Amino acid sequence: MSHTKIIPIPVLGKHAVNAYLLLGRRPVLVDAGTPGSGRLIHDRIADHGVNPGDLALIVITHGHIDHFGSAAELHGLTGAPIAGHVADLEPFRSGRARRPYLPTGPMGRLLNRNRRLHVAAEPFRPEILISGDTDLADFGLAARIMATPGHTAGSVSVLTEQGDLVAGDLVANSFMGLIPGKPANPPFHDDPLRNLASLRAMLALNPTKLHVGHGVPLDPERVRRWAEREGRRLSGRAARGRLHIRDVS
Repeated sequence: MSHTKIIPIPVLGKHAVNAYLLLGRRPVLVDAGTPGSGRLIHDRIADHGVNPGDLALIVITHGHIDHFGSAAELHGLTGAPIAGHVADLEPFRSGRARRPYLPTGPMGRLLNRNRRLHVAAEPFRPEILISGDTDLADFGLAARIMATPGHTAGSVSVLTEQGDLVAGDLVANSFMGLIPGKPANPPFHDDPLRNLASLRAMLALNPTKLHVGHGVPLDPERVRRWAEREGRRLSGRAARGRLHIRDVS
């Protein structure tokens, strides 16, 4: 199986919201940006010398509209099937993320007041429903989809054979990438403790780099140090009864 090349596809700003083009024997797209960005993503794929009609698969990392917003549009433009986790099927089929959003800090509270975050996307039903680890060899990639719940119940990441982790919103750059390279929470988490457990599980696999939905790629060692501090912070909040968690059982 060939080496997998990771190409960021900026959807908003330089790296405030990212999709990713993964190139192996066949191209695979991870995430679909905000509603109305399908044509932009389509054209940026073409700018990298890839025929968008050759996409083997569109993987959606989770049920927030800045990640699945143009999935239906891109499916129509490319014909590629969509893969998403069964636990986030409700947002995919309704076109709306579960609400209310649960902010992780000031940036989340600020974004929660942005009306664009609360619009509906075009609904879709993934042709490929993920429920556990899924090998992508049949789609031309030396990689696998891995369940990483916590940010949402159905969050997933893609780990390539050479160790690149396309991590969705498992972790982010500080202030939506305004402080590049500094690990931080994304604006929202449904279950911060479960997300941290998923992050630690992925770090235990020794990824070489974390390619995230918001910001530039992150260094695993720096993320490990941040995760230790974050674990202590969350434990303190939980002990004081100040940790908000969404029950999706």
